[in-house]
Amino acid sequence: MVSLVRYATPLLLLAVVASTWAAERPAHPALDGTVVRVVDGDTIVVRIGARVERVRYIGVNTPEVHHPTRGEEPGGREASEVNRQLVEGRRVRLELDLQERDRYRRLLAYVWVGELMVNAELVGRGYAQVMTVPPNVRYQELFLKLQREARDAGRGLWKRA
Repeated sequence: MVSLVRYATPLLLLAVVASTWAAERPAHPALDGTVVRVVDGDTIVVRIGARVERVRYIGVNTPEVHHPTRGEEPGGREASEVNRQLVEGRRVRLELDLQERDRYRRLLAYVWVGELMVNAELVGRGYAQVMTVPPNVRYQELFLKLQREARDAGRGLWKRA
């Protein structure tokens, strides 16, 4: 019993500090909008209030449809079509992470349609691969798990011939 009391105080202190830290952390900003155009498998155009933003999905990469030097990559059209089915014309919530824009000035976001995170759905269906770019790593472990499952199941781009 003495040893339990000896460790209870540090654990209690740790719990209090952790809950205080979590309460003080700012919530990750989110924006609501409507998808006005699907560019490809991992990029969309969203109307947010009076402005229109080009949005790049965080943590994933799909084959290109319009690459300036390589042209269309295998699976690009399929990934774009799945993305279109998931988001075209729909209301979305854009969950931002630490870095809000990429070098092309696109807004970086985890894209949600209701309770469905589109980034994760594309990976889970096998139409996107994980592409982690720090500091935006919030869902990296989830994406890696979904990619392993899709690859093992031969889904989407991982289909076996």
